[in-house]
Amino acid sequence: MRTSESKIKDRAAMREEADRVRAQGRTLVFTNGCFDLLHAGHADYLAFARRQGDCLVIGLNTDASVRKAKGPTRPVVPERQRALLLAALECVDYVVLFDEAEPEALIHEITPAVLVKGEDWAHYVSGRDWVEANGGRVVLAPLVKGWSTTRLIEQIRAAYATPTASPAEARSTHSGETPCQKLS
Repeated sequence: MRTSESKIKDRAAMREEADRVRAQGRTLVFTNGCFDLLHAGHADYLAFARRQGDCLVIGLNTDASVRKAKGPTRPVVPERQRALLLAALECVDYVVLFDEAEPEALIHEITPAVLVKGEDWAHYVSGRDWVEANGGRVVLAPLVKGWSTTRLIEQIRAAYATPTASPAEARSTHSGETPCQKLS
């Protein structure tokens, strides 16, 4: 049984794995993203991507590339943790980090047979030309309406956006007892 850790590859190791998968006659599928806070939309998307072939590789944006794309408050979850969470999913075979703004160079390195992106990217799929020139295909995945990391972050902020009490107000609300003292 493979561990989550063993599914995370550097680029050189991923090139070797891609060659091995192709040599076995298996279909290599690639998708990419930030996958900052995993949610049901991600689970549905990744399961769809996996059904397009035999081996699913996730190109995962590094923290630096997420900040460039999404701004200074992102990612919420650091790259190592995001990689481990993705690798723990049964439908994911490999995770490989990339630091560029787009995964095009990584796609050139591993040359997947199938490139999957969400239908919201129909206007532009990085690496499309390379994959199609090498006999592969691009598949657009349907989106789960209402799910996005940005929306999830907004919901969390709204749920926890309570006015902060001053230390004096906090003490008066708790009768001067700490939570541990109340339990004893």
